[in-house]
Amino acid sequence: MATATGNDVFTWSGKDKNGRATKGEISAASSAMAKAQLRRQGISPRTVKKKAKPLFGSGQGKAIKPADIAVFTRQMATMMKAGVPLVQSFEIVADGQDKPRMRQLVNDIKNDVAAGTGLAPSLAKHPRHFDELFCSLIASGEESGTLEVMLDRVATYKEKTEALKAKIKKAMTYPLAVIAVGVIVTLILMIKVIPVFAETFQSFGSDLPAFTQMVLNMSEFVQSYWFVCIVGIIAIIFAFREAKFRSVRFSEWLDKAFLKTPIVGGIVHDAVIARFSRTLSTTFAAGVPLVDALESTAGAAGNSVYAKAIRQIKDDVTTGSTLYNSIKTTGLFPNMLLQMVSIGEESGALDDMLGKVADHYESAVDDAVDNLSSLLEPLIMSILGVMVGGLMIAMYLPIFMLGSVI
Repeated sequence: MATATGNDVFTWSGKDKNGRATKGEISAASSAMAKAQLRRQGISPRTVKKKAKPLFGSGQGKAIKPADIAVFTRQMATMMKAGVPLVQSFEIVADGQDKPRMRQLVNDIKNDVAAGTGLAPSLAKHPRHFDELFCSLIASGEESGTLEVMLDRVATYKEKTEALKAKIKKAMTYPLAVIAVGVIVTLILMIKVIPVFAETFQSFGSDLPAFTQMVLNMSEFVQSYWFVCIVGIIAIIFAFREAKFRSVRFSEWLDKAFLKTPIVGGIVHDAVIARFSRTLSTTFAAGVPLVDALESTAGAAGNSVYAKAIRQIKDDVTTGSTLYNSIKTTGLFPNMLLQMVSIGEESGALDDMLGKVADHYESAVDDAVDNLSSLLEPLIMSILGVMVGGLMIAMYLPIFMLGSVI
């Protein structure tokens, strides 16, 4: 029996519909809920016990990522388009999952659907993986009888969104990795290599160059307080993350700072516009009312500055203003978006126009990220060269000066 993520795992034994003894595992919030689920499946539970967790790790395999949800959605859309029944589609998709947690999640949704629960409510039980926007789009498809079409749209939306995120993450991975290696090499030089030079310099009997003395002082500080430095760095990172998630004011300030940062700010701006256009296009095409679509879009904006602006647009639209005028009033959105929205409102093809805007800005983000990567590589190598080379020059400078005196 499959288990689900986010709940406790219970082992059970009992009898099936035919009176045969059977046993397995199930995931539920409590033993009572586990028994209720088993009865819905036609099983008479005899014993239900909470499974002890392994001492090391969860034993459940790798965590589920948004990219896994995107692949799952595309698989379900393909199955539904091929005419495969919904429950059977879940079974096929679950059998093809490599991650145990993902397989458990799919099976749990399948069990809920097989028990008579709608697909959208079944997905809503797992808000960690299926957000409100995802569930509302699926609910719209179920209500209109176009579930396979809606799954395809949601799959396309998730794929493009994740592709955009992956592109930005990939661009940042290389420089961060190189910087980390540079810091580690610098620390090794400070702790292991420079002290050897320091012992040699003590026999010179003369004052060292100011640059060399500064590096020696830094080395002594790192040797004495390296543990404090590491704990301090970890504490700063932890405090930064906590402040970002817990403090609305700090999060808003950070989002504003990102938008104003040279080069990076342009990428963030284009990524937000692409996400806004793609989300609004998908929700509006699904038949979601514009006001509700804007609320969902605000939640998916990814930047508090634009999320606040989108909610202001929603309020203006609610009072009778056109979408074009409402967007223009914020002063945050580019002219291309404004013109496409105006054309879309006049022609009745708003979703298509927004989709074209999303395509344009997603392409712009791709190009900007590629250019940033090309720019960062020589810049980072230069910085590392200055760091490591500077340490070496500082150590050899007294030797050069001694040689010139001789």
